[in-house]
Amino acid sequence: MTALDANGAAAPALASSWRRENDRTWRFTLREATFQDGTEVTPAAVAASLTHAIEARPAPAALVGVTLTAQAEGSTEVRVTTKDPDPVLPLRLSSPSLAVLSAAAYADEDRADPVGHATGPFELTKVMGTTAATLDRFADYWGGRAQASGIDVKFVADGTARANALRTGQVDLAEAIPVAQAATLDQGMRRTTATTRTTSLLLNARSGPFKEAGLRAAARQAVDTSVFAKDVYEGYADAGTGIYGPAVTWAEGKRTAPAGRARATDADGTRISLATYDNRPELPEVAQVLKQQLEKAGFRVDLEVREYSRLETDALDGKFDAFVLARNTLVDTGDPVSVLASDYTCDGGYNIAQLCDKDVDKAVANAERVTDTDERRAAVMTAEAKILGTDAVVPLVHQRIITGVGSGVRGALLDPYERTLVGTGTRR
Repeated sequence: MTALDANGAAAPALASSWRRENDRTWRFTLREATFQDGTEVTPAAVAASLTHAIEARPAPAALVGVTLTAQAEGSTEVRVTTKDPDPVLPLRLSSPSLAVLSAAAYADEDRADPVGHATGPFELTKVMGTTAATLDRFADYWGGRAQASGIDVKFVADGTARANALRTGQVDLAEAIPVAQAATLDQGMRRTTATTRTTSLLLNARSGPFKEAGLRAAARQAVDTSVFAKDVYEGYADAGTGIYGPAVTWAEGKRTAPAGRARATDADGTRISLATYDNRPELPEVAQVLKQQLEKAGFRVDLEVREYSRLETDALDGKFDAFVLARNTLVDTGDPVSVLASDYTCDGGYNIAQLCDKDVDKAVANAERVTDTDERRAAVMTAEAKILGTDAVVPLVHQRIITGVGSGVRGALLDPYERTLVGTGTRR
């Protein structure tokens, strides 16, 4: 329905405009468009697609904790009503998990089928499990004819293999090139983009040694963030300054100093467990450097590295004392409050830090209520300062994604939100 612009604000997409009628009701005006199966994009079709997403289980990340209804209004509008006031609904509807699909996509009650049923510039025509997909140009796309005739996509988990495929001409674009492989590519093939992804050290504030605020402060003081940006990421990152980094362009001017930090206590040989995952190749090295820094400060560290899928449940259950996480702070909704609510509040669904602090919850709740964009961002930064003041999270680096672009490719999209790579102007 919507997209995110360079400043993180909601921008028109399938919805050409919108207006807020009251605290709980929004009206979205649709542009003339056609689904890839030839049916017309109507308010009824859009409302039905959103309703399928609302009723899906598990709920899409953008709708967790949100109750809403969608109804067709006349020939061009969709009315969306939320149970509680939701000032960022247009941002929420930019989530890729809420893509609008035609009625035929829901023929199977158990799953939505996007193949041939979406509205974008390229039509998904074939999906080969988790290994590959094929897309063809959709001639009737409302945003204009794409310059590329189609896209052949390969899902390659190994970063070295992605870099090799680009270097040998097997692919034209390679996403998320590992830092260690960047030097193997010609300089003209490397594109770096500041992203909204921050790698942080999360400390278990509910149980274990880091339940004590003084030990969290000691761990935070032991960390030298400049080492990670310079050495581990070889300059393809910025030293951690907060939950939000340079790609969130408005954050720095509104950032305030963390409040209420405890006095550091002596680690005195305290044994801690530190975990991370190897799906992102830099994280094990980050964890190894952290282990050395923490041990120098007097901690005894047991390091564990697994694949993320084999680690997540234990992390969410608070089985580790410390955890290294790379988190895209705006990926789910584009709303900066969402990551604070999910990751750092008592009822947060992704609270690996196990943080439950009444002042933090109050600050996050206050930010959620603010409707004015500028005031909301200021409230977000106040909440960030409260969270950082607990020392339950230590921002390490703000990542720059390395995209490999073949020499003949023009118009690749370098998206700080890590959502888009190919657009109507991408060609070779």
